[in-house]
Amino acid sequence: MLAAYACNPEQSQGRLYPEPPPSGRNAFQRDKDRIIHCNAFRRLEYKTQVFVNHEGDLFRTRLTHSIEVAQIARAIARRLGLHEDLIEAIALAHDLGHTPFGHAGQEELNLCMRELAPEAGGFEHNLQSLRIVDHIEERYAQFNGLNLCFETREGILKHCNRRHAERLGAVGLRFLNGTQPSLEAQVANLADEIAYNNHDIDDGLRSGLITLEQLLEVQVFAEHHELVLQQYPQLQAPTMRKRLIAEIIRRMIHTFVVDLSETTLANLAQHQPQSVDEVRQCPRLAAFSPDMRAQADELKRFLRQNLYYHDRVLRMTHKARRIVRDLFEAFIAEPGLLAAEHRREDFNEQARAIADYVAGMTDRFAIKEHRDLFVM
Repeated sequence: MLAAYACNPEQSQGRLYPEPPPSGRNAFQRDKDRIIHCNAFRRLEYKTQVFVNHEGDLFRTRLTHSIEVAQIARAIARRLGLHEDLIEAIALAHDLGHTPFGHAGQEELNLCMRELAPEAGGFEHNLQSLRIVDHIEERYAQFNGLNLCFETREGILKHCNRRHAERLGAVGLRFLNGTQPSLEAQVANLADEIAYNNHDIDDGLRSGLITLEQLLEVQVFAEHHELVLQQYPQLQAPTMRKRLIAEIIRRMIHTFVVDLSETTLANLAQHQPQSVDEVRQCPRLAAFSPDMRAQADELKRFLRQNLYYHDRVLRMTHKARRIVRDLFEAFIAEPGLLAAEHRREDFNEQARAIADYVAGMTDRFAIKEHRDLFVM
């Protein structure tokens, strides 16, 4: 049962290229299926979340992260009466544009574009996700991209500056007129935050880069640690550490999900939107309570200071940035190193094609390309 403010596939704003309606499934489910079957989605299996793919088999990748975001988003959608297929499609596609080596790769590729091809524009993974589903994927005879519904594309494009928004047509209008995306898009964005905050704790502890003692300085973790030990005191034993951490993290996720759901329902009751168009005219409705927002921000600061900026992570980040820069500089200086499908006559188009090529690489393929080009 959909709420009045939810997106309805029968009232979709449509696709870039008109298609007959799907048989046996709704339009948003078709979008989700197309995303799962596309090349960019499969490559997420070998792209960095925090730890590079070869550093361990149990660390999360962009693929496992995206699946976890989809699960959390779908659970919240059910509580709020939103369209579950749409929110799952947005969640599964939100990281399609990520470069190899995570944010380090993105930042270096953006610098390369701005320094060596300033008129071509920089690089931003969120815009690249939209570019993949609109242009880059080659699966259909009638069109480039996946030809997704407007509502799915709207959710994928989480942020955008005015210059880019002016060139994106209808999907960029909200960044020009100050309106909001659908509630499905708003919730998917916060589900992403819930997933990476909590699961990066798990990977950080597993790697040994952060400790349980350090995390006890973070309010939301300390509170759930105490609650778990009150109920299961036997988990204090060193041999039960994995169970202790799993219990804490799953309860933290639940706390964030419940708070987000209840706060959003309260905002909906206050503004009473009766359609998705009215949702777009309201202030942002999906939100944490002020106290939970503060706790989430504290957790993010802790992870940034103690995990993302850990010297072992920064050493790998340094290597990753060097690989991305070396590849881009080699290809822009000598496009003949590229396969014919990646070559362009115009310099700015060539720079963008190189950015597309490098961004599409998995971690291990980027390492292999670098070795092939620079190691005798």
